[in-house]
Amino acid sequence: MKPNAIEALSFEIIDREAGPHTFSPAAWTIVRRMIHTSADFEYIDSVRFHPRAIERGIEAILSGKPIITDTEMARVGIRKGDTGRFGCAVECFIADPAVREGAESEGITRAKAAVDMAAEKMAGGIYVVGNAPTALLRLLELAREGKARPALIIGLPVGFVNAAESKEELLASDFPCITNIGRKGGSNVAASVVNAIVKLAIAEAAKKG
Repeated sequence: MKPNAIEALSFEIIDREAGPHTFSPAAWTIVRRMIHTSADFEYIDSVRFHPRAIERGIEAILSGKPIITDTEMARVGIRKGDTGRFGCAVECFIADPAVREGAESEGITRAKAAVDMAAEKMAGGIYVVGNAPTALLRLLELAREGKARPALIIGLPVGFVNAAESKEELLASDFPCITNIGRKGGSNVAASVVNAIVKLAIAEAAKKG
């Protein structure tokens, strides 16, 4: 089977096994791709959408705003051919020498230092957290202070230390976000959310002609 046929069949299987749900068509586009990436149907129950999350994400893509990730894995997983048509830069600062130096000098994680470096660059864009709870917590801190103004936060850190707690804090903040409850997540799942939003943006652009 060709890749497109495999993907189409996978989505058919997901739709069939998921059964009835209450997601809007746009939200289901995102959740279905999360399931496709992880083979985990629990996202149906654990995913959470801010009421304006999808709208803000599509607007950011159509406006060519930056997409910044907390890991190289998430950056690589985002389809550059699709984001490129809108002029969206996809960046990750975790390996930047200045981030490494700043983290060492301040005694903080590189993920946290990378958020500091990205703060001014993320205005109106999308910040994607698929691994580090420290990145999400720092982003929320800067957003509350008005020092970071992303249009959308995709918060899907994974793990046992502060992953669930950081997502709870994100949900309590009322910032436009797509996240989930619990420990699950990951860079691959976070990238899949971006890819789904880009597909929705492509469809929106086509409707506008």
